[in-house]
Amino acid sequence: MNISEAARRSGLSAKMIRHYETQGLVTARRLENGYRDYAEADLAVLRFIRHARALAFPLDDARRLLALWRDRNRASADVRRIALDHVAALEAKAEAMQAMAHSLRHLAAHCHGDGRPDCPILNELEKNP
Repeated sequence: MNISEAARRSGLSAKMIRHYETQGLVTARRLENGYRDYAEADLAVLRFIRHARALAFPLDDARRLLALWRDRNRASADVRRIALDHVAALEAKAEAMQAMAHSLRHLAAHCHGDGRPDCPILNELEKNP
């Protein structure tokens, strides 16, 4: 199938499929005219990557998970470690975002929000971090 059909069936854009190909995650067969030709197995790989990315796995982790998925002699402990490391990273990001939201809420509570030019939010943003 061509890249447009592979995009439709995988839920990815043609641009992302090309990107994943340049990253070595999927390799389509090339026809005599140079066009890519995707097989059902390629679609499974593309869907796997799409799902991993939807769970916010970085591309390098998606690559590692894909290699483990392809390896029938894998240890599930390796997969679990990647997943738990990712959970820890997500939780750290969520905690940082909560702290940012708290700071912004505090600043917004001290902003009069009227016609005056004085604004503690802008004053805070003006400071060097």
